[in-house]
Amino acid sequence: MINREQLQMCTLPELLNRAAMKFGERRCQWFKVAPGSTETVSLTFAEVGMKVRDLTAGLLSMGIKKQDRAAIMAYNCPQWLWSDFAILSSGAVTVTIYPSFSVREMAYIVNNSGSRFIFVKDQAGVDKVYSVLNDMPSLEKVIVMEDDCSLPDHAAFIHLSQLQQLGRIYMHKNPYCYEKACDEIKLWDMASIIYTSGTTGDPKGAVHTHSSFMYAVNADNNMWTRNDCMLDEYDVLLSFLPLSHTYERQCGQMQSICLGETIAYAESPQTVVGDLQLFKPTWFCSVPRIFERIYMALRDAASATPEGKAAFEKAMEIGIKAVDYVSDEEGFIDMGLDVNMADLLPEDLKKEYQWADQAVFSKARYILGPNYKMAFSASAGLPPNLCKSLMAMGVRVCEGYGLTETMNAVNFSNLKAVLPGSMGPTNYYAEEKIAEDGELLVRGPMLFQGYYNNPQATAEAFDEDGFFHTGDIAITVHNSKLGVDYYRIIDRKKSIMVLDTGKNVPRAKVEGKFSTARYVEQICAVADERKYVAAIVVPKFEVVIPLLKAKGVAFDESKIVSVGEGAAKVIVQVGDDLAGSPELRALIDEDIAEANKELENYESIKKYTISSRRFLEPLEEVTPTLKLKPRVILKNFAAQVEEMYK
Repeated sequence: MINREQLQMCTLPELLNRAAMKFGERRCQWFKVAPGSTETVSLTFAEVGMKVRDLTAGLLSMGIKKQDRAAIMAYNCPQWLWSDFAILSSGAVTVTIYPSFSVREMAYIVNNSGSRFIFVKDQAGVDKVYSVLNDMPSLEKVIVMEDDCSLPDHAAFIHLSQLQQLGRIYMHKNPYCYEKACDEIKLWDMASIIYTSGTTGDPKGAVHTHSSFMYAVNADNNMWTRNDCMLDEYDVLLSFLPLSHTYERQCGQMQSICLGETIAYAESPQTVVGDLQLFKPTWFCSVPRIFERIYMALRDAASATPEGKAAFEKAMEIGIKAVDYVSDEEGFIDMGLDVNMADLLPEDLKKEYQWADQAVFSKARYILGPNYKMAFSASAGLPPNLCKSLMAMGVRVCEGYGLTETMNAVNFSNLKAVLPGSMGPTNYYAEEKIAEDGELLVRGPMLFQGYYNNPQATAEAFDEDGFFHTGDIAITVHNSKLGVDYYRIIDRKKSIMVLDTGKNVPRAKVEGKFSTARYVEQICAVADERKYVAAIVVPKFEVVIPLLKAKGVAFDESKIVSVGEGAAKVIVQVGDDLAGSPELRALIDEDIAEANKELENYESIKKYTISSRRFLEPLEEVTPTLKLKPRVILKNFAAQVEEMYK
C-alpha cells in the first residue's frame, strides 16, 4: 500500500510551492558551470521557487492566458525546470519538443498545438526556430535560455533573463499575480501535451492533466516504499534522459521535487560515466541502451589488461552462477538493499564470489560512485542477460513500464523479487489485462485524456471499457510468494517479424541478445516475409578500430567521422574499407555466434551486413530515447537488405 504521508494530490504549481516552503534552503538543482568543467554550482528550493515566480509573472505580463500552449525545446538543464513550472504556474500548458527533432517536426508540433510561446536553450535552437518562424503563425515569442546567444533582429526573440526582469516589474505592479494564477488552476486542467517520439508517422500529442501527473508521482512514491528505499535530502538524482519525455520529467524531476532531493544535471548522455563520478548520485532513470554503455564501461574498467580481461570473464562466470543459485524455483531474485548476495551462497561458491567481488566487481562499481543505491530502467525491456550481468556485479536495477500515454507508473519491479526481463507487477492505481491477441491493455487515472487535435487516433486508442491499447505484446509470470503476476513485454505488436514459413520472430528478442556484445554497437534485425533472419550491424567503432590497428589492418583513417568533444566524442562513420575488412567481420562473427546460441534455429541470424555508419537521430533512424526505428532503417538500407537475400 502507498505511504499515506507521501500521498499528495495537488496541481503541479502547488507541488513546487509546497517543496519551496518545506525544503527551503535544501539543495534542489546542481550543475556544471560550463560544458567540460568539473566546477559546479547549486540552487536551493527557495531560489528555484523565486525564479519560477519571476518567470511566471513575465509570461503573465506578455498576456499568456489559462490553457494557452507554450513549448519547450531544450536539452536537460536547470532552466528547463524553471520554464516548465513558469508555464504551468501561469495556468498554461507545457508542450514538449525534443531538441533533436527536425525543423519539420518542430514546426508540426508548434502548429498542431497552437503554441504561442517557445523556450529554446542555445544558438542551435534559435537558428532552428528562426528558419521557419513565418511558417508557425501561432508563435508570438521565442524565449532563449542562454544569455550569450545572439538573437535575430526580430521582436519575437527575448532572453530568459529579460523575461525574468519583466516579471519582477510586473509583480511590483501586481503583487499577487502569481498566487492568483496558481489558485485558478484545477487538478483536471490540461497540464502538458507530450508528443510521442514518432516511431511511425507524425508525432501524436498525448494530453495529460495535473491529476494524471500527480497520480503517477504518488504511484512512484508507492514503489519507493515497497522497495524500502524512501529518498530524502541526502539523495541525488542524475538527470540525463530527455525531459521532453514523460519518463525523466515525471519519474525523475517531479519525483525529486516531491521528496525534496537534489537534481544533478549530466552534461549529456555521452558524458554519463564521467558525470557519475562528479555528482556521485544515489539513483537515476535510464534506458537499456544506456545500461549497455554502463556495463561496457564497467567491463572495460576491469579489463584494461589481458590479465584483467581474464579475471573479469572468470568473475562474471562466478557472478552468474551466484545469481542462478539465489534465484528461487520461479526465477525470482532478492536484490533488496539489505541483502548481501554472498551471505546466501554455500561456502565454496561464497568464497569464489567474494574473490570476484573484491578483485573485479567492487572496482567496476566504483564507476557508479560510492552513493549508488539503484536505477530505473524503462522505455524498452532490459534484456535478461544484461539484467543478470548487472546483478552479478552487485548493481541494482529496478525495471518498470510506462508509455507517453500512461506515464511511467504502470509497472515497477520489486527489488525484493526481481525477475530478469520482467517489468514487475502492476503498480498502485493502475489496472492491466492482456487481450486475446496478446496485446497489453491499461486503465487508470494516470492515463492521458487523448491525442490533441486527433479525435480519430484517440478513439482508436481506447476500447469501450476505457482500456488503452498499448501496442505491446505481453505475457505474465506468476509470483506465488507475493501472489501477484509479473508482466513481461515480448515486443511491440508492430515489431513481430513473420517469416515466410509463418513463424513469428520477436525483433526485441533477437536484438536484445547483443546487449552485452563486445563488438556490436547497434543491430537491426530483418525477417518479415523472408525465409530467414538477417541483420544490419553497426560495430563498436571505438572498440574495433584499436583492435584492427593492433592487428596491422590498413584502412583510410581520413574517412573516420566523429561528433562531440572530450568524453562526449563519438565515432559515427568509417570508410567502406574498414567496414568491409575480413578482420572486422571475424570479430562480429564472434558476437553473432554467441547470440545465436541463445536463439531458436529459426530465430538465429543467418546473414548480416556491416554498416559503415551508426544509425542516426538526424536521419530519424533513432528516437530521442535511443530506440531504433526499424521501418526507417530498413528503408535507408534497402539495397543492403536485398543483397542479403539474393
